[in-house]
Amino acid sequence: MLQSCRTASVDGDRAVRPEAGADRRPEGLRGKRIYVPPMAYGSARAFVAAFRALGLDADLTPPSDHLTRELGSRYTSGDECYPAKVTVGDFMKLLQQPGVDPSRVVLFMPTADGPCRFGQYAPYLQRLLAAAGFPETQVLSPTSANAYADLGELARPFIRTGWRALLAADILQKLLLMHRPHEVNEGQTEAVYEECLDDLCRTIEQAPLDPPKQLHAIRDSLVRARDRFRVLPIRRDPSTPLIGVVGEIFCRLHTFSNENLVARLESYGAEAWLSDITEWVWYTNAEQFRKLRLTGRRFSKEALAAWIRKYIQHRDEQALLEPFRETFAGYEEPEIQEVLAYAEPYLPPGGAMGEMVLNVGKAVYLAHKGVDGIIDISPFTCMNGIVSEAIYPRVSRDLDGIPIRNFYFDGTQSDLDRDLGVYLELARSYQRRKRFQRPRSF
Repeated sequence: MLQSCRTASVDGDRAVRPEAGADRRPEGLRGKRIYVPPMAYGSARAFVAAFRALGLDADLTPPSDHLTRELGSRYTSGDECYPAKVTVGDFMKLLQQPGVDPSRVVLFMPTADGPCRFGQYAPYLQRLLAAAGFPETQVLSPTSANAYADLGELARPFIRTGWRALLAADILQKLLLMHRPHEVNEGQTEAVYEECLDDLCRTIEQAPLDPPKQLHAIRDSLVRARDRFRVLPIRRDPSTPLIGVVGEIFCRLHTFSNENLVARLESYGAEAWLSDITEWVWYTNAEQFRKLRLTGRRFSKEALAAWIRKYIQHRDEQALLEPFRETFAGYEEPEIQEVLAYAEPYLPPGGAMGEMVLNVGKAVYLAHKGVDGIIDISPFTCMNGIVSEAIYPRVSRDLDGIPIRNFYFDGTQSDLDRDLGVYLELARSYQRRKRFQRPRSF
């Protein structure tokens, strides 16, 4: 299936876009392949296509399995969070595969500020690779803090193309989750989703890098996806519980890490509204503006650049969402300021940081949109999950007793099916007496 997102057997030294003219790839990435860990399957595939659109060779890391946990445990100390163990396990599994040349491998590892340990993944991974005997394996962690130095002249098209890839992948995931619980023919929704994802990846790879032309091509791909989903035979039941899913971004999106919780919810007759990746991007933008104000740089060159980036990102988002106004009626994602405003009475954004703020604010937003319950998916010992769990009882009381449940994951076995069954009984009970109704007829 992944072959449709990349040209067959492209060598790293020849993967140059025709319109690029001279080879603009950074010297350190020539002849190498970038491997992207699939935090969210569709988003990772689209991001791989974005790298390839720039003439860089890229692929996904192999799917997580039992060996992932085994190697992750072997190469970590136990103090790291579960996403770190899974990511390290997948990278080590890749590097130990027969025929893989570690010196030609580049591991993509984004980073972030805030209280989460995720901000330490990239430097931690570099030290671990050296200690494990892979000092020649490169870690690619482009951020605004390092001016995207690893990407050289490709930095600007990387930022724009990567953003659009994430936006489009989030839209496809939303379509999948809205339709799959109601499908008439089992497996058909998943097949349509894969077809749409193939189309999107191919489009990102082949579209011109000229921003207006690229945006138009991606939008056309999404319109084709919308039309494919529209003809899917579905049978909606108005009593189907709608469950909002928040939590730590990796664990809630990585199906191996959360033991495929969303699909299990669906098997119990529920529908999931899953928080997406772009939510985090908007939050980091808001945090940047807050820090600029606090440090007296509100009218600086840095602030101007941030406003321009925000304007362009918002314009791209609106252009790609426009064909889905009718489809997503009742399922609209909130502006980040609305999420922060909902979180304010519980975790003021100026005094708390990270996903705990997003989780609480989004839970309140989703309750107002008429969901029948909230599930928080987090790694075991995750500070964001622990703080959120301490706040949720008050949130639930303020929202007429909406059931909110934390599910923690660390790779050990638990009776997840039993717990989900009990939880959905609570959600169905709340559904019959809730104050906020869903704004559209199902």
